[in-house]
Amino acid sequence: MKNHAPVQLPAAHDALTAKLIERAGFVAYQIGGFALAGARHGVPDIDLTRFAEQAAGVRDIVSACDLPVLVDADDGYGDAKNVTHTVRSYEAMGVSAIFIEDQVSPKRCGHMAGKSVVPAEAMEDKLKAALAARQASDFFIVARTDAREPEGLDAALRRGERYLKAGADGIYIEAPKSEKELAKIGKTFRGVPQMTNMFEGDDETPFLSPKELHALGFSMILYPTTLLFRIVRALERALDDLRAGKPAPKKERVSMEEYEAIVGLPQWAVIENRFPSAHAE
Repeated sequence: MKNHAPVQLPAAHDALTAKLIERAGFVAYQIGGFALAGARHGVPDIDLTRFAEQAAGVRDIVSACDLPVLVDADDGYGDAKNVTHTVRSYEAMGVSAIFIEDQVSPKRCGHMAGKSVVPAEAMEDKLKAALAARQASDFFIVARTDAREPEGLDAALRRGERYLKAGADGIYIEAPKSEKELAKIGKTFRGVPQMTNMFEGDDETPFLSPKELHALGFSMILYPTTLLFRIVRALERALDDLRAGKPAPKKERVSMEEYEAIVGLPQWAVIENRFPSAHAE
């Protein structure tokens, strides 16, 4: 991954999206809680889904794409034993990395108001439990703090330092409010694997290019809403056309042949033709 820094991680909310991310040439991707809750369950990211629901979606997506994947593990879904179960389960699925946040349950999207955070000691213990639970040393565990809103940037930075001392492999300060704050975060943790997100759809964090963010010190960039929000708008346009009895413009849809290539029909045809006697009667 160092050869691709900064690593851009678009969010896949389903298996087809993961395939398209790989087809587009990205080297890794993420499965974010915001997109998964919205696309799979039709609910906002306010802790209405927990580990069982999220893990089912992760399992489907990971099985369809061979790229390294970072998974949003929310708050670890409980105490140290829940964190342990989350880490062991995601590692067994083939997940490459996770991040765990320090919000008080019920947690919510990091770009929503009304967040609060647990004591730093509680998060440190969760991180230690996560590190003890992983089987492979290269299973990457990132600590995310949402303290910027309720406690201020300096408090968030102090939490980040504590979480790194507790053993986290990387750090993620959620929802900085300006380019100046992004620069301060990057400078504070320069040399440490750190991520930020470019959350399109609100004005919470300024949108910078990968080159600009890398210059500030960020090695991983999340795009939690970019694909989902564009897809939602495309679906609305398609439904408007259907209501009006209009076919889709060719430039706004794929052909049957293109779709078959995306979902891998030619590869399945090879298997089907290789073992013709196995066809059902």
